[in-house]
Amino acid sequence: MSQAGAAARAFMSIGEVLAQLRPEFPDTTISKLRFLESEGLVEPERTAAGYRKYSREDVARLRYVLTAQRDHYLPLRVIREQLEALDNGVAPPPGVATDRVPRALVSAESLPSPEDFVRDTASTRLSRTELLEQAGATEEQLRQLEQFGLVIKRPGGFYDADALLIASTVVEMAAYGLEPRHLRAYRSAADREVGLFEQVVAPLVRQRGADAQGRAQETVRELAALSVRLHAALVQAGLRATLGG
Repeated sequence: MSQAGAAARAFMSIGEVLAQLRPEFPDTTISKLRFLESEGLVEPERTAAGYRKYSREDVARLRYVLTAQRDHYLPLRVIREQLEALDNGVAPPPGVATDRVPRALVSAESLPSPEDFVRDTASTRLSRTELLEQAGATEEQLRQLEQFGLVIKRPGGFYDADALLIASTVVEMAAYGLEPRHLRAYRSAADREVGLFEQVVAPLVRQRGADAQGRAQETVRELAALSVRLHAALVQAGLRATLGG
């Protein structure tokens, strides 16, 4: 291959970048990559015709952003601060990757990824028996979950991935003596929060443009992270006297 050809292959198209990232980040889309560019987190070069040209450094930067989102559930604002520090040859401030959003509360295992907020969870179809087995729940627990509106059967008589996650979480909380009837307030609080966040997200969803969907998804992600932080802070503050703090 000529030197010019080798130089050309040093750059990748957006499709080639997506193919590189997808094995590790399967929910990444071209819309997501364009959105991250619009937010200034990566700045690929452009050909004379306007096509994006990603360097290896650009791909490494994207991998950093996607990893920070997936593993630490960080808002873009925090990731941007980290990247700016790295660009200036300075390590990110101590604890910025974990202290802003407590790791125990926002690990990839305990919270949904941003794509989970928009993915059609009905692709998971569980019978009542399958839900009980996979969640480790008893028939009485599931009956109460449905009674108090925590788990809802989908039209067609099946349960989706949301139902499985909720039921599994309640089973874990039951180990501490908490029963579904104790958790009714979570349903009411969640409904109020959904209504509040819809006021913010709905106008973004209605916008036109390739980046609109990515912006709406990112807004949901950041609101979810902030909600978790606020809830944890309020609970901690409320229990401080009990814990002797």
